[in-house]
Amino acid sequence: MVNNPSRESLPGAPSDVSAGTETVAPTARGAMLYDASRCGQPDERIFARDHWRARGALEEAAGGRGTVAFLCDGERRWVLRHYRRGGAVARLLGDRYLWNGAGRTRAFREWRLLRELRAAGLPVPTPVAAQYERVGPFYRADLITEELPARRTLAQALAVAPLDAATWRSVGACVGRLHAHGVHHADLNAHNLLLGDDGSVYVLDFDRGRVRPRGAWEGAVLERLQRSLRKVTAGLPPDRHDAATWQALLDGLEDD
Repeated sequence: MVNNPSRESLPGAPSDVSAGTETVAPTARGAMLYDASRCGQPDERIFARDHWRARGALEEAAGGRGTVAFLCDGERRWVLRHYRRGGAVARLLGDRYLWNGAGRTRAFREWRLLRELRAAGLPVPTPVAAQYERVGPFYRADLITEELPARRTLAQALAVAPLDAATWRSVGACVGRLHAHGVHHADLNAHNLLLGDDGSVYVLDFDRGRVRPRGAWEGAVLERLQRSLRKVTAGLPPDRHDAATWQALLDGLEDD
């Protein structure tokens, strides 16, 4: 399936931010976009869960609307995500999106944004490959990224125990780094912030994200995150999220 496999020797995001040439290749029903330095010369099976399952290399994961799977194949530690709509529109369109050209597909846009953010040294997944498949006036899409060194989400951590002020400040510093680079995350919430055992913080899911001039949108991103924190800590002890923890997060926004 993949020739000249990646030489990454450790799981998680690579220590370097170098990237190979962007390659676009046709497929039977659409096209794929990939970095050969990360995955060699792949074919369409790289996006097929049944293929990985048959190799004993697939680990299904809950969350993300049930669309995420971890691919553990030898030295490779990848994450496969199938794009699927949420909300009421999902009942009508499911995993289909209106076709407006290859460059405007969700998978290709997110792949290219992640590549840009990784080049800037930001704590986001390294993109491996993306694809779209045409379905009449619609398309379906998938994205593969390298697995990050952490899987524990902020929401999961809060469900277990309160976090200290330093951790909250680190979360704020991570968000601050994104905003300093003009990175507008379209859905920043407690489920797509990951906490490493070493105090590191990572950000997932840049679907519909973009780079733009700094402005009032930063406050809207923080408000969305605060709403998410209130939701995931509802019914938990009050020390899981309160005015003091939120202030610690805000204090971290300006940390370098």
